[in-house]
Amino acid sequence: MLLQRYAHNPVLTPADVPPSRDGYEVIGVFNAGAVRAGDEFILLLRVAERPVQDDPGRIRIPLWDTAAGPPVAGELVLSLDDPGLDASDPRGVRYKGRDYLTSVSHLRVARSRDGYRFTVDPEPALLPSAPYEAYGLEDPRITPLGGGEYGVTYVAVSSWGIVTALATTRNFVRFERKGVIFHPENKNCVLFPNPSENGWLALHRPDAGGLGDKTIWLSESPDGVHWGRHRPVMGLRPGMWDSVRIGAGAPPIRTDEGWLEIYHGVDDEGTYHLGAALLDLNDPGRVLARSAEPILSPAEPYETDGFFGNVVFTCGLAEAGDGRILVYYGCADERMAVAEGRIDDILARLR
Repeated sequence: MLLQRYAHNPVLTPADVPPSRDGYEVIGVFNAGAVRAGDEFILLLRVAERPVQDDPGRIRIPLWDTAAGPPVAGELVLSLDDPGLDASDPRGVRYKGRDYLTSVSHLRVARSRDGYRFTVDPEPALLPSAPYEAYGLEDPRITPLGGGEYGVTYVAVSSWGIVTALATTRNFVRFERKGVIFHPENKNCVLFPNPSENGWLALHRPDAGGLGDKTIWLSESPDGVHWGRHRPVMGLRPGMWDSVRIGAGAPPIRTDEGWLEIYHGVDDEGTYHLGAALLDLNDPGRVLARSAEPILSPAEPYETDGFFGNVVFTCGLAEAGDGRILVYYGCADERMAVAEGRIDDILARLR
């Protein structure tokens, strides 16, 4: 593996994060956006929580009412022997023709001086606040925009579907929501750093639905809000580690050889891996090279066992100096870990 795991992984677990309100429990802290801001390493965590399940015959489903006024937390209590309930998937249930998630996620900031030992903020940074966020906020990515500003793309989930939304911040305390930038079904969106006078660029993954593959697209925008010139960039590779679906992971890093993108791929067995791609500097829609083998695959117990096992999934990395990068990744949809690599080593494997 080109990425070397931190010896004391995982760096964050559900026990490290207090729930956002009484009567709830945190069941996952994972898929964090990451950036180095000044002398701090910042993680923007996806925190999954749910009502405490204190009745073995019932399931309590978290809900947010965002239809009018300030959002209000609520829940739906269902009997497990209800014939209208399908609770076969731990991530969600289907009840009377409608889908619900068994947990709801918000975004929470964690801070570190060394990139390994993090202190989690006591309160959420972003909670559901709009109807399209009623089922939670997931999988944020952080990109420097220049001038001390950062863009945060995140997945917003509701009965309306899965969309990509955008927020900006200068201090990771106050965030300004810009709204939905990619309509359903769309996720795995990463912005290219430091937009130029020619506009913004983003990689994202639309869901092709019943026809077509789940692949990575490139889009352009004059302002970060209105997007067009959509085109496919990377497809699936049958029989390889990215044969079933792929998605952008961390925001791209600019190198002399091209844009280095760390992305995830799913194989025929349903295992999530991390790999790398090199995109042309002047035309990022042109792929110069891709990993023949993963740079990180699930192997440790904290990666293979958990809420949804055999998953390593990155939403962010931080440059640590001397050509080193710290890749932060979610493990089994439950906890956070970090692995170190060198940009030159990854590029050498792509040549």
